[in-house]
Amino acid sequence: MKLARTVVLLALAGMYLPACAQNSAPRADARLHDLLQAAQPSGTAGSTAGAAKYVGPGSCSAVACHGGIQPNGGRVLQDEYSTWVTQDKHAQAYASLKTPLGEQIASIMKLGPAEKAQRCLVCHALDVTPAEHDREFELSDGVSCESCHGPASKWLGPHIHATASQDAWLTQHREMVRLGLVDNQDLAARSERCLGCHLGAPGLNVDHDLIAAGHPDLTFELDSFTAVEPIHWVEKDQATGAANPAMFGARAWAVGQAVQLEMSMRRLQRHAKEGQWPEFSEMDCITCHHALTGPQSWRQKEGYGDHLPGRPPYNLSRYALFQHFANDVDPGLNTELNAEVHAVALLITSMSSDRAAVVAAASSAADTAHEMVQKMEHANYDRARTQRLLVAITADADHIAADGERTAEQATMTVDSLYIAEARDAGKNAATREAIDGLFKLVNNPSAYNAPQFAAQMKRVRATLQ
Repeated sequence: MKLARTVVLLALAGMYLPACAQNSAPRADARLHDLLQAAQPSGTAGSTAGAAKYVGPGSCSAVACHGGIQPNGGRVLQDEYSTWVTQDKHAQAYASLKTPLGEQIASIMKLGPAEKAQRCLVCHALDVTPAEHDREFELSDGVSCESCHGPASKWLGPHIHATASQDAWLTQHREMVRLGLVDNQDLAARSERCLGCHLGAPGLNVDHDLIAAGHPDLTFELDSFTAVEPIHWVEKDQATGAANPAMFGARAWAVGQAVQLEMSMRRLQRHAKEGQWPEFSEMDCITCHHALTGPQSWRQKEGYGDHLPGRPPYNLSRYALFQHFANDVDPGLNTELNAEVHAVALLITSMSSDRAAVVAAASSAADTAHEMVQKMEHANYDRARTQRLLVAITADADHIAADGERTAEQATMTVDSLYIAEARDAGKNAATREAIDGLFKLVNNPSAYNAPQFAAQMKRVRATLQ
């Protein structure tokens, strides 16, 4: 992976870049004895009676489990904990609350210490009630194993005794899902889990006030963010369990985009129902925050499309790229979705005070987007379709660029993900790779975004496609 992609995507994720965790060596293998004890029935942690509870990341850290120093090359790498604790920014999510930026945001928002503020902890730590703890663990662990995989008390036993047989493993996996394991092989479920914090869910919200205080705006693309996490697992086909399925990146992009669109409409519903309105985090930031330099501003030169210059438009970045693939998969459903999304955009851009109308429009678009999620999960992904999508997106360079910096970010991550998926199947194209790296440079600093320059670079990418 190119350095440009990694550096810029970490910036887009709004992640901080602290030093690697100290004292991160895996805990002793004697921990395995405790795990096996916990996996026993009769009312202990492994029992299926009562609600599932959280056992903490230490339960994964034994060398014989996931605390190895190097991957073993098998279906389970067994170094997952070590990778998370030393390399994954999620492990430092809590620590970031104590940085100068974290302290600044909490001070401006009058939250008290950020590391104690509920509004921060819901996404920066595994913040669950003491009643949900099966063992003591620390908030300082950050976003740990069970934040993504679900409370482990019920499925820990079957997980420890996992079988090597592929067929038996699939059966066992389904049983663990029944016991509370989040099925992250299901890309829609994975996307929902990620987007809870990287977009917003009930009780987890980065609004305009928080952004104004210094919190990074939220942006996300499943395949790109997965690539820089870093990956600490072997991707498998959900139906067969086969490793590294073909065109996986294209599938992850499409499913992730559809889920993100649906969840963004659900978020809009919540914003319109409660709190201050309009909620400016739903709008395109750069329309208001571009440099007001008269004829030197690209936005003033390019114009404002179909809305008045003083009206910030709805942020369409979560549909602008996805619509090309949706149209390829189901043109009829996409026509319906297009009309509904643009009805929402019209209400937001006009700064309508009719909250009920916004809720109704967003609800309708969310329902249609949900249908599209199911289409994306069952769509065929091959080189020809991916190539068509790359051509369609890069051919739409002028519109995408003029739509704003957030859409340009999504376009950059999208083109990169699709190129990588195709390159795995057809081989690398050095000219395309270089042109895409140029896109990343142009979205590295949102305040310096320039639409004509971005459009020109997108056209350079288009010219390299075979």
